[in-house]
Amino acid sequence: MKCPYCGELENKVIDSRLTRDSVAIRRRRECLVCARRFTTYEKIEEQVPMLVKKNGRREAYNREKLRQGILNATQTRVSDEEINAFIDRTERLFQEGNYREVHTSEIGEQVVDFLRKVDPVAYVRFTSVYRQFKSLEDFDRELKELYVSTGAQSGRPTNQRFN
Repeated sequence: MKCPYCGELENKVIDSRLTRDSVAIRRRRECLVCARRFTTYEKIEEQVPMLVKKNGRREAYNREKLRQGILNATQTRVSDEEINAFIDRTERLFQEGNYREVHTSEIGEQVVDFLRKVDPVAYVRFTSVYRQFKSLEDFDRELKELYVSTGAQSGRPTNQRFN
């Protein structure tokens, strides 16, 4: 492991622990040349399927790209732990199914279902981009469906302060 400070390859492991979710090993290392300490993580490299985009183009799956798309919709309304757990579950689902390719629409629908359950505002934000809303009617239609699916009383929100 190359030291991030001096670039030397000689170092020793001074502590190893499992991460909280037990999917990686955290190692504290000390460079034998400059004596500075740094942390590395060891994780199983799993085979992930290729993504098939809407236009038919194929690209390698990128966990961080999926995470960033969810973060853009949630704007800190959903915890990192919930997001990471969702992404882990989604990755496991496709890996266990031995998929060589996965359409981005399949992952998009997984995200839509997840956000519908955890945060309605993030759900509408993500869905508006994912389903390419073009008008207010698109938003209105989606909000009505959301109210029905969540068991809300009416088709429109009410603001108690102004009623």
